[in-house]
Amino acid sequence: MANVTAAPRPRPKVMTLTDAAAERVREIMTQAETPMAALRVGVKNGGCAGMSYTMDWTNDIGRFDEVVEMKGVKVIVDPKAVLFLLGTEMDFKIDKLSSGFVFNNPNQTSACGCGESVALTPAKLED
Repeated sequence: MANVTAAPRPRPKVMTLTDAAAERVREIMTQAETPMAALRVGVKNGGCAGMSYTMDWTNDIGRFDEVVEMKGVKVIVDPKAVLFLLGTEMDFKIDKLSSGFVFNNPNQTSACGCGESVALTPAKLED
């Protein structure tokens, strides 16, 4: 009997970036006083809705970090946040009174009125 190996299923991207988000990340990185390798994105417990997004600049990529390279920028997703961010699109919005990164997350079930805190449900993995 022949040994048949199934082709691995392509992994879905944890996150994607819009052109505006990639451009803003690139802008910040090139204007920084010290070089930065990537933007680290994650989630933490806290806030009135239960969780909030985190963003930090980093030069370290951990063994279990998820690396997303798109549109000329590198985003590192904390391994503890992968199931909460699966399928998320990161955007950068400029309004009349504010500007900032926005996460369009299919796992977000609600958000607080202040916009700083969200309720997230981990993505369900297919069998």
